[in-house]
Amino acid sequence: MKNKSFEILSADTVVAVWNDGELTIANDALLPLYLKRISNAEMWLESRAIDSHRANSRLLKKALRLAEKDDVSTVVHVNGATITDNYWVRPVGSELTYADIKFDNDYFSNLALKGTYDSFNRAANSKHSRTPELTNVGSFEKCWKIRDGKWWMYKRANHNELFSEMFVFHLGEALGMNMALYERGQGVIKSLDFTDSAKVNFEPASTFMGDNEDYEAVIAELQKLYPEAIGDYVRMIFLDTVVANPDRHTNNFGLFRDINTGLFIGFAPNFDNNMALISRGYPKKSTSKDLLISIFNELLENHPEYKEYLPQLKEETVRDILDKLNMKVKRQEIIDLVINRYNLIAK
Repeated sequence: MKNKSFEILSADTVVAVWNDGELTIANDALLPLYLKRISNAEMWLESRAIDSHRANSRLLKKALRLAEKDDVSTVVHVNGATITDNYWVRPVGSELTYADIKFDNDYFSNLALKGTYDSFNRAANSKHSRTPELTNVGSFEKCWKIRDGKWWMYKRANHNELFSEMFVFHLGEALGMNMALYERGQGVIKSLDFTDSAKVNFEPASTFMGDNEDYEAVIAELQKLYPEAIGDYVRMIFLDTVVANPDRHTNNFGLFRDINTGLFIGFAPNFDNNMALISRGYPKKSTSKDLLISIFNELLENHPEYKEYLPQLKEETVRDILDKLNMKVKRQEIIDLVINRYNLIAK
């Protein structure tokens, strides 16, 4: 379909047609946000492709015997569909429906996650060829698995990454924040699909911000799109500051849209914190010159009204979470790290 005509749909509603480089909008209310910002359907499809730098991505494409392995061709192999929204594509004139292309199996999950030769060989001999792994974005080896009818993301993690993700999840919950559900696994972090099989459309911030993750710029855009999300956004970057998470980018937060109206209905739960805390080693004692602390404090100086969104954190809460996780870490260093960073945030 590259450089040819295809329809872009939201479930079974045609929202646009891409015809040799020109986008014609049929339903603006349901149009993916990316296409509202950049009227280029091929670039949109590329943004939905599995990271080609992941080793298991290359194995997956080889096992599926994809003739063309560029991002657009990879995504088109599964009609551009993902687990977390109901956008997809089909050739003009096709009678395919959303039910025909929606994912219903995880046959290629082990290959995407582990990349073992046995999983490669099983995948290569499978009669199936459709998999949500081709649109499973991100730099870590991961996969989608079905458990009791629900999709779960499994992401590879070492001990410190696993601890950091689970600690931040429990800390966010303890502080009353909206957190994606996480579970601890053997060498993996498990998280429940927070769209419940695309019952809402998740629009990552990259669809309306591009790569611009500047706090003020994001808040200005949320003010235009969905002001009710500002409080959740401020709480998210507050938590990032407290737990030293440098990896908050525009693909790991975003908004929910109603699948029938296209209206914004919420801020997605906080997820993807596996590079926080000790995932890359134990940080040195923080000071007010720490980048995350300084830019968050600058935001509070410019907007003192945002302080009402910030929860109070007590050392007892940190200790309780460490007890609950019962993982081998330097407890006092974790406590000192979190409480010191919290105390450096402008009150």
